Amino acid sequence: MKIKYDSGQPFQIQAINAIADIFEGQPHDSEVFSTALKTRTASGTQAGLFNEIGAVGNNLLLDEDSILENVRAIQNENGIEPSERLDGMNFSVEMETGTGKTYVYLRTAFELAKRYDFTKFIIIVPSIPIKEGVKSSITSMREHFSELYAMPFDMSVYDGKGPEVVQSFATS
Repeated sequence: MKIKYDSGQPFQIQAINAIADIFEGQPHDSEVFSTALKTRTASGTQAGLFNEIGAVGNNLLLDEDSILENVRAIQNENGIEPSERLDGMNFSVEMETGTGKTYVYLRTAFELAKRYDFTKFIIIVPSIPIKEGVKSSITSMREHFSELYAMPFDMSVYDGKGPEVVQSFATS
């Protein structure tokens, strides 16, 4: 038996767009960057110049004022009292049980990748059973998301040991 997912649920699409619209105005090509490694010798001269062009996942270039303006527009559209200020970069989607929260946040990741070239996502869950449920959902939704978004994706599960694994993921 194969589960079929409905990609057209209006309340799910509204939630996905609400999060993705927070970053409206983010340049689509923000993954390009340049770095230079410079060292100083004892005499004060520079040596070992190194240039690199590569990709940085989720290189957010929007300033907080632009993000706050976007958040306020989304709040106005949804009948929510507009925020006076940002409380960090913490945003949430609240949905009733059984409405597809897992589907929404997974699909939101694909939408952010499509719109803004964001490519790094970490999902944090409060318990092992929920972690196993999310893993199962990703596996069962893989084909569905591949049909909706023609982009490859990979996932791995972090067990909480060795924080350097997360650091390596974030900076690779």
